[in-house]
Formats: sequence, structure tokens, C-alpha cells
Amino acid sequence: MTLQSLNFDNRFLHQLPVDPLQGIGRRQVVGACASRIKPTAVAAPKLMAHAQEVADLLNLSPQDCASPEFTQAFVGNKLLDAMDPYACCYGGHQFGNWAGQLGDGRAINLGEIINQQGQRWALQLKGAGQTPYSRSADGLAVLRSSVREFLCSEAMHHLGVPTTRALSLILTGEKVLRDMLYDGHPEYEQGAVVCRVAPSFTRFGSFQIHASRGDTKVLQQLMDYTITTDFPHLGTPSKAVYIEWFNEVVERTAQMIVEWMRVGFVHGVMNTDNMSILGLTIDYGPYGWLEPFDPNWTPNTTDAEHRRYRFGQQPQIAHWNLVQLAEALVAVIGEVEPLQAIINDYPRLYQQGWQTMIATKLGLQAYGGEQDLALFNDLHQSLQVIETDMTLFFRCLANYNFSPEQAKAASDAQLVDIISAAYYQPRTESSDQDMAAWLRRYNERLAQDTHSHSVRQQRMNQVNPLYVMRNYLAQLAIDEADQGDFDKVHELLEVMRQPYTEQIGKEEYAQKRPDWARERVGCSMLSCSS
Repeated sequence: MTLQSLNFDNRFLHQLPVDPLQGIGRRQVVGACASRIKPTAVAAPKLMAHAQEVADLLNLSPQDCASPEFTQAFVGNKLLDAMDPYACCYGGHQFGNWAGQLGDGRAINLGEIINQQGQRWALQLKGAGQTPYSRSADGLAVLRSSVREFLCSEAMHHLGVPTTRALSLILTGEKVLRDMLYDGHPEYEQGAVVCRVAPSFTRFGSFQIHASRGDTKVLQQLMDYTITTDFPHLGTPSKAVYIEWFNEVVERTAQMIVEWMRVGFVHGVMNTDNMSILGLTIDYGPYGWLEPFDPNWTPNTTDAEHRRYRFGQQPQIAHWNLVQLAEALVAVIGEVEPLQAIINDYPRLYQQGWQTMIATKLGLQAYGGEQDLALFNDLHQSLQVIETDMTLFFRCLANYNFSPEQAKAASDAQLVDIISAAYYQPRTESSDQDMAAWLRRYNERLAQDTHSHSVRQQRMNQVNPLYVMRNYLAQLAIDEADQGDFDKVHELLEVMRQPYTEQIGKEEYAQKRPDWARERVGCSMLSCSS
């Protein structure tokens, strides 16, 4: 295929009501799911990176991606044949409060294509200019946030976490004014555009906005479209199918959160407008990875006081968000009880997934009930006795190979030596005692399984990554990119393609966060500023 032969069918615009007005004109868009809008042309676009695996999904070759036409199309300067760009209308709860209409304020969908395998992919530019939903913002994005989104989208995919993807990262050649710290000192930064790719960018808030306005006609149209297009296996939309669909949304969301918790990912802004109806991780803003294990940690400076979106609360927030979605759907379904029953089952569904997940992280053949639950919970406490890197702890634990007899005979220090590389602080006698006591219990639990050490180690290393997109690594790549050097962006993209496999010569990407990065802007917590 070539760029011009991309098969755009743009079903979203053809089958759903569209805003009759065109142009930027910030406004309340009522009775429509989207507004047609063209990206803003930029002065001197330059392709900095692309993900060939995503290009392959679109049947685009490396030569296609290296062409000037690719850069012009995916920065928004040139519309390919059949592209019909638009911004979506949606609402949402932000930090627990209904915010009304939000919409794609700086995202513009170029359209949806059908690839040679019959798969549907929506193409969306982030940072391509103002839309009717931009409110007081400029619709643009800067290099630092664009690098983070581009790299993290692909890193999450290779970790096995459901996510939107990223095709390209393009500099605009223009400056964007941003107050990164919200401290009254804005500065000009390089502008950039990321092309995001997903089967759909429909969010919980896409349904909420119409329900909030009492527009059940458009709400039902969107529900029918979503089921027919994104959940065709459920059959023709009906009340029974609506209920079955909501159940699948709950299941997908629960599984996504389980995967977040497995790898230590913290989204940072779990507003309902940032929740994908497909159970995909969407909208990479002030995200982060647990480095010192702390269930109360949030990467979002805006959330620093109340910590609503902290790591340990993500399962509960997903539950709350699903309740808000259910309340929106009641207007069409007409019954609360079946939706309530599904919502009530979420804790069991999540807990079941979590138990299976944590058992695999510990190398157990299966979850063993209350005894294992106590073991898991006590581990979480032990990991907080002394600052312990979550990612490196589980990789170190895979090397742990003491028999119960050896563990009883060994000193506390000898047992803890194997995992001490994950510590951020000096060990103490007390911390060694605490961890050694847990390791001896772990030994006893392993003795109940039939796996050999080598099999257990292999299984653990398949679910516990060695490389994750730590914020300080992304910041180092951003620093160099800001000076025109994108080598580290490309290297990180490549390393994160194999996060579970030790890569010779890439040891620097499998290290604890260095002390200098503990408080540095961009290396730990981040603001919502783009």
C-alpha cells in the first residue's frame, strides 16, 4: 500500500449525528457526536520518530513512513484522499466532579481506515490545533509531553497492557507557550504532534454527555454504533445486548487495571473522559511507574493533596467510573437492576484477576486462597519497610533459590542479599529481619508447588518486566530531543520492545531511579500541563 491508497471508510461520521456548524468557534455542541474540523497547518514539520510495528498495522512500509508526504499528512498539513477530520464531543467527571462538555480540545481524528486484514484503525493527531472543544486552550502540544506519550504507548503495548498505540512523533517547527509548573512563569517550548492509533477513541464520557442532556436519541445511536462497530460479536443491538455489552466493558476495564497493577503503572488522571470503552489505556499525561513501592503514590501534582488517583486506589476508581457509565446507559436500557448486578460483580471480577496475576508474579502455580492472600498482603507491607523498587524486586526475586532447609539455616542477611539491589536506602538489621521472615514464608509456599527453580524463574521473568518507561528515562530522552538529538528516543523505543528480556549493553535502562532524579521536574511527579 501507499499513503494515498489507505482505505478510509470514516464510519463514525457517516453513521452518527455531526455538528452542523464548522470551524473552530468554541461552543456547546448539542445533538451531535463530533464536529468536522481541519488540523492547523504548521511551518516546518520534521519527522523525529515512528513505530514501524504500528505502521505495519496500517500496511505502510518504512519507505512510506520516510516520505515527505507522510510527515505532511501526520502533522496535519495535508489531507490525504478520503480523510475527513473531526473532533469528538464528550463530557466527563474530573477528580470526581461532573465537568460538563469537554471533548477533543487538542485531538483531531483524521478518520478511520480498514487495513488489508479487515481491521479498523482510527488515526488521531494530538496537538494539531484548536477545535470547538478547546475552551480557552490553544489545542497544541509540546515536545516533552509528546515524547512521553509516543514512547509510553508503545512501551505499554509490549508490556502486554491494553493500550492505544503511537504511529509517529513530528516536530512542528513552531513554539508553544506553557506554564509547566503552574507557577506563573510560562516559557516557550518546541511544538510537536503525535499520531495515535486505536480501533476506537470512544470514552465513557462519550455516552455521559448525551445522558446528562437527556438526549436519549443520540445516546442510543452511539450505543448502537459502538456495539455494531467495536463489539460486533455481541449481535444486533437490543436491551439484552446492551446489558451483555456493558458486562464486557466491565470485564475489559477490570483486566486493564489488573495489568496496570502488575507492571506498577499509575495513570494519574483516571477521569471518566480518560476511560476507553474498549478497555484500553488512553491519554498519557502525568503517568508514572512505581519506583519505591508505595500504594499511596500519585504521579500527578494536581492530585498531590487528595491522591484520588494513587496507585493503590486505581481498582476502586475504575469501579466508580463504571458506575457513572452505568448511570448514563440507564436512560436507554430502562432498567437499573441488571446494570447494578454487573457493577456489584466488579470487585469479585477484579479480585479474581488480581489473585491470578499476583500468583504469577511470585512464580506460584496457582493462587492458594487465604494463606496466599496473607502472604501477598504482608509482602506489600515489607516492601515499604525500606524503599524498595517494585520492578527490580520481582526480577531479583526470580533469582531466589533457597530450599526451606537452606532458608532456615541461612542468616537474615544472606537471604536478603539476593533482593538488596532493589533497595533505595541502606539496609538495617531490622529491615533484614522483616524481609527475611517473609522470604522464609515464601520458601515454605514454594515447597508446595512442583515447579523447579528454573521453570519458576522463567515464568516469573515473563510477567515481571526488567525495563519499564520510568519517568527519568523519558526525561533524559526529552532533554536530548530538545537539543535536536533523538537517538535516545529511538533507543528507548527499541529497548521497550522487549521489556522482559535482558538486553546486553542496555543495563542503564534497567536501573533504579538515581538520587538526582528524585525531586527533579519531569523525573517523578508531573503536572497536567502539556
